[in-house]
Amino acid sequence: MRRAELSFETLLEVTNVLNSQRDLESLWQVIAEQIHAVIPWDRAGITLYEPASNTFRFYAVAMHMAEPALRSDAIIPFEGSAVGWVYTNRRVHVRSNLQHKQEFLEDEYYVREGLGRMINLPLMIRDRCLGTLNIGSIQSGEAEPVDLKFLQQVATQIAYAIDHVQAYERIKRLTEQLQHENEYLAAEVKASRIPQQLIGKSPVFQKVLDLVRTVAGTAATVLLLGETGTGKEVVARAVHDLSPRRNRPFVRVNCAALPAGLVESELFGHERGAFTGADQRRPGRFELASTGTLFLDEIGEMPLEMQAKLLRVLQDGIVDRVGGTRPVEVDVRLVTATNADLAVAVQKGTFRADLYYRLNIFPISIPPLRERLEDIPLLAQHFLTRVGKGAKRPGLRFDPQSLDKLLSHSWPGNVRELENVIERAAILAQSGLVEIGDGILSKPPLAPPLSKENPLKLGMVERNHIVEVLEKAGWRIYGEGGAAELLGMNPETLRSRLRKLGIRRPSAKTSDATNLPSGLSPG
Repeated sequence: MRRAELSFETLLEVTNVLNSQRDLESLWQVIAEQIHAVIPWDRAGITLYEPASNTFRFYAVAMHMAEPALRSDAIIPFEGSAVGWVYTNRRVHVRSNLQHKQEFLEDEYYVREGLGRMINLPLMIRDRCLGTLNIGSIQSGEAEPVDLKFLQQVATQIAYAIDHVQAYERIKRLTEQLQHENEYLAAEVKASRIPQQLIGKSPVFQKVLDLVRTVAGTAATVLLLGETGTGKEVVARAVHDLSPRRNRPFVRVNCAALPAGLVESELFGHERGAFTGADQRRPGRFELASTGTLFLDEIGEMPLEMQAKLLRVLQDGIVDRVGGTRPVEVDVRLVTATNADLAVAVQKGTFRADLYYRLNIFPISIPPLRERLEDIPLLAQHFLTRVGKGAKRPGLRFDPQSLDKLLSHSWPGNVRELENVIERAAILAQSGLVEIGDGILSKPPLAPPLSKENPLKLGMVERNHIVEVLEKAGWRIYGEGGAAELLGMNPETLRSRLRKLGIRRPSAKTSDATNLPSGLSPG
């Protein structure tokens, strides 16, 4: 009777103490302290089921042994394990003599620890099982029925306590995420208060708009291709704004602007103390963009080691914070952009082929401004109206000659250059009439003029340079260290240039002669 009273008193105390916990680490400690007061044990542990990997993570609540074989944070497979059996059958399992009979995967570890008996109990929340409570002792033999009944009651209270703590931690994480999202979005609004639009009626740009509308409603990864300044970020925002995620965050990252040593922390976040200066836990851009869209600009500039980690995130939907021990699940729609030829980068070994194919699911090529001349008046007027509104100068307009100059310009900087030109012209305008003067349009650098005495000078310079590179490469065209790689050219293009310039190898003493273009005899 006294033992039953003590068990009841302990159960009340366990319940009260468990309900006061707000994090799992402190919860494990109080569980061990409370149940040890009634039932002697040499190892107490808890496993929680992780659906994403179909495994159990082991938490060593406490153990009275110098060298435990099964340590905290160990991963236990579902199949063939005692915890998997208990999870499936939703009932207690007792192994009374481990030293003579091992039934499950974990038993060999328990035997190495010298345990004689192991009791596994399900942690039930109504009809849902969270994991198991595992009580081991060096002593062998059947467990007392009263002890099993008490442990089942304790397991029920522990399950509810874990559920409460996990709910509290979820709320805490969501609160922190919301706070970080608000901070990020506030910074975004401060950086760009003016909404951006997709403007253009040219056939080539309408094709882009059709592709954006087609892919926006899906979850497919989008790769935006185009020269610098063509408006890849504006298109990325349009993909987001037309998608079901439109009310969730749109987070942008310029991969080329990230410091080399902080790329991983910026993308995936870090835990407090992960490195010098990490005085608090900080979520990465993937976590900030979770349930929304992440735009990775200049993806071709991402370091190779980070490309492997990015590929894992895309495949598994989880990130590992720097200094963290637990993966964090993320749900991100990815849009990437580059002005580089990723296929060439793959050939050179500076970009992973598997990542390239993972990103190249739905490519969209954005045309340069010189290929959509009919859009220039629309874009110019849009930028002028926006500048006038910001400067509180409504009614700004172009003179006809200025529009002609805009149409005749080559626009090497594309839409971004046009925007800057319009803003500069509006600032210089003394009245409501904006003129595009000769000094406003940028002039691309020109090659030095050819000498009148030697009109083939430029060709000779090119010829001499190619010969110099060929000699440096041992007259090899293909392969690593070959002339084509050194010149940054396609080998077939180089072969064509050699024919056009009449370049022949001076001798055929080496086997590399066969690597020259067909029709070029040595010497």
